[in-house]
Amino acid sequence: MTAVSEAIMETGAPKVLSAAFSGPHAWCNEKMVLSDDLSDGMVLPEFFASGAFDRALDTYAERSGGTDRRAIASMWSLYYFSALTIPYLVARVLDHQVLPVAFNRMKVALAEDGLPRAFGVADAGNWQAGDDDDVFATLAPLMGEHLREVVGYLKSSGGIAPKLAWNNALVYIDYALRAAGVEPLHAQAEALIGSRSLPDGSPNPFFDCLRHEEEDGARVCRRKICCLRYLLPGVRSCGSLCALPTQRKQ
Repeated sequence: MTAVSEAIMETGAPKVLSAAFSGPHAWCNEKMVLSDDLSDGMVLPEFFASGAFDRALDTYAERSGGTDRRAIASMWSLYYFSALTIPYLVARVLDHQVLPVAFNRMKVALAEDGLPRAFGVADAGNWQAGDDDDVFATLAPLMGEHLREVVGYLKSSGGIAPKLAWNNALVYIDYALRAAGVEPLHAQAEALIGSRSLPDGSPNPFFDCLRHEEEDGARVCRRKICCLRYLLPGVRSCGSLCALPTQRKQ
């Protein structure tokens, strides 16, 4: 644990999950909290297995006016993955803090429109220096203990292909790696999308899901698979990030 972390954790001020959740990353305090402080949270295994997830998608469909179940589930997952992966990596990169993100130990709370509002974790986790150059080690708890579970539910209940769900998660992981630290972790981000296999030899679900290309003299990041947001009324295009050329300027 760093000196900054100890100072924050030991004060009588309102509970702060991570010392890294300050300054430009202060918004993470609203997305990742202690489970004890998330009064309306539901443990994730129960949320996904009890029908609450399906009802959340129904609520968002009603509020958004969307009729395509895949697009509804894909947009829902974007909120889920952003609130999960960015705070995790901000804490990991800036403070060497490994938040406990195992699927079966976390809670989720929803906004009125059915979209994920915040996550709850059991405790502040632990601090380990580790090797920040090994992106797969950095992401191991997130990938192995959480994302695989959620991707399965997004397929079975939301109807979206695993490759789309992984692409949705990668957008925020790539962003956090490049923006969270004092120095952008470009090499680690490139290794994540450039490796065909994980260290254990299994296929890397993030392989080639994002491409950084030159366009009109500027470097742009582009998805391999469209998130389907264009099928939802009133939702703006993700611009140059979009996999579909026809949707980039919508």
